[in-house]
Amino acid sequence: MAQKRARLIYNPTSGQEIMKKNVAQVLDILEGFGFETSAFQTTPEPDSAKNEAARAAQVGFDLVIAAGGDGTINEVVNGIAPLEHRPQMAIIPTGTTNDLARALKIPRGNPIKAAQIIGKNQIIQMDIGRAHSNVYFINIAAAGTLTELTYSVPSQLKTMFGYLAYLAKGVELLPRVRKAPVRITHDEGVFEGGASLIFAAITNSVGGFETIAPDAKLDDGQFTLIIVKTANLIDIAHLVRKLLQGGKHIGDKHIDYIKTSKIVIEPLTDERMMINLDGEYGGDAPIILENLKNHISFYADTDEISDDALELDAQELALEAIAQKFSHEVDEFDQEEK
Repeated sequence: MAQKRARLIYNPTSGQEIMKKNVAQVLDILEGFGFETSAFQTTPEPDSAKNEAARAAQVGFDLVIAAGGDGTINEVVNGIAPLEHRPQMAIIPTGTTNDLARALKIPRGNPIKAAQIIGKNQIIQMDIGRAHSNVYFINIAAAGTLTELTYSVPSQLKTMFGYLAYLAKGVELLPRVRKAPVRITHDEGVFEGGASLIFAAITNSVGGFETIAPDAKLDDGQFTLIIVKTANLIDIAHLVRKLLQGGKHIGDKHIDYIKTSKIVIEPLTDERMMINLDGEYGGDAPIILENLKNHISFYADTDEISDDALELDAQELALEAIAQKFSHEVDEFDQEEK
């Protein structure tokens, strides 16, 4: 029986070059698990990780490991997802937000511990999102003016705090939020009206928060669709507060919370509506989002995925502190308005 082959695709600049310092040891770990292993260092060229992932899959590698931040992982998925024969995937998260790593319970910022998860040989057949028929995402697709605020957030804040970094800007940006007229078709029917945020999540971790879509499943073929139907600053502040209280925003009257395998988003005006895929600009609406059920097999720590009693780490505590600060600022703003 031929020995299995693994290809490590790593971003040398991610996470203060932590992966670059640990490549040799990671390769040794993978060899110890029985893989004939080689490595590819990504370059600044566009689609470097994506092209190498597609090549590795097409020449018959059994396992492709993406090492880097969410952007590197997204690229590797985009290289593999269109193919008929897809290798298994593993991730070594060395970025900042690492939403997929949170969902799969892969140790973050420690390449050695992350690589050792592969030795547990625990696999999840994970859902993958497809947009515009040929672009793939692993975590979220979002639209609406509340989402577009993230494009104006300084890159340093994004690096530190991920997708929800705009919370740190507090009331400075939120007065710009407004509802965009939109038609959203999903498995349960049609929403037609104004929305400040349209959100389709695959995992339960978004920007480091695991309470936005708390019941999201990685392998059920369903997006968690969230439609925020208000642009009122105080309403949004209350939604953030409920979110921090363990996901109590789900039942709020200003939100539609829907499980669906397909979503069509159509603007009802000529105004541009940008789409955010996994935290980056992903084209404009109209758009069709499809959930490809069980599309790629990922190594995960399934012993931990079923454990809801996980302690908050330092980054999660920092995110919560930002959101609490935002909530406090809005309270002060509310008092001034009165």
